[in-house]
Amino acid sequence: MTEENRTSDDQTETTPGTLVVGTFLTLDGVMQAPGDPDEDRDGGFEFGGWVVNYWNDQMQEVLNDQFAEVDSLLLGRKTYEIFAAHWPNVDTEDDPVGTKLNSMPKHVVSRTLDAVEWNNSSLLSGDVAEAVANLKEDHEDVILVQGSQNLIQTLLADDLVDAFWIWVVPLVLGEGKRLFGDGTVPTGLELTYADTSSTGVQLLRYERAGEIDYGSFALEEP
Repeated sequence: MTEENRTSDDQTETTPGTLVVGTFLTLDGVMQAPGDPDEDRDGGFEFGGWVVNYWNDQMQEVLNDQFAEVDSLLLGRKTYEIFAAHWPNVDTEDDPVGTKLNSMPKHVVSRTLDAVEWNNSSLLSGDVAEAVANLKEDHEDVILVQGSQNLIQTLLADDLVDAFWIWVVPLVLGEGKRLFGDGTVPTGLELTYADTSSTGVQLLRYERAGEIDYGSFALEEP
């Protein structure tokens, strides 16, 4: 790791009370099904599992450090069901991320689930934007949204996201669910951490930096 590919010597700790979106992303903005071919085949998506062969020990260490900062999860129904079917069955003795996922509070947004059985999980009811805004006010901690592409679109449209932990994988897929939809509220971001894995994955952190300052390169009329 060199000074050229990071913006600071250490990762910037996220301010408590922050809602963070964490995701793997292709260079063309796709976040669908990074971990398994059958993770999410919506829309006939056939490219699932695209992050797996880029994974290495460095990325795992950074992920461990990130999850050490997280106090609770916010999940949509599909991601909750994927996680709840997987993580309780994983041997987490030497897996700090798995241990954290199984033990931390998990807030689930769903209009179809009547109950959530994964340890320390609870359903958020009512209007999604209002429920999440109240969650941020009631919890002085770091709330991480993982996966949950549909939920993220609501959070972006209601301007509820405070930071992004984005890992950009050096490939393009040309189709699939994207992180930033048409309803995203324009906002400026500050790059607070940047590193690159030996497999070429960019490990990035962005925090809100206020409104966008627009300008123009057009020449002034004489």
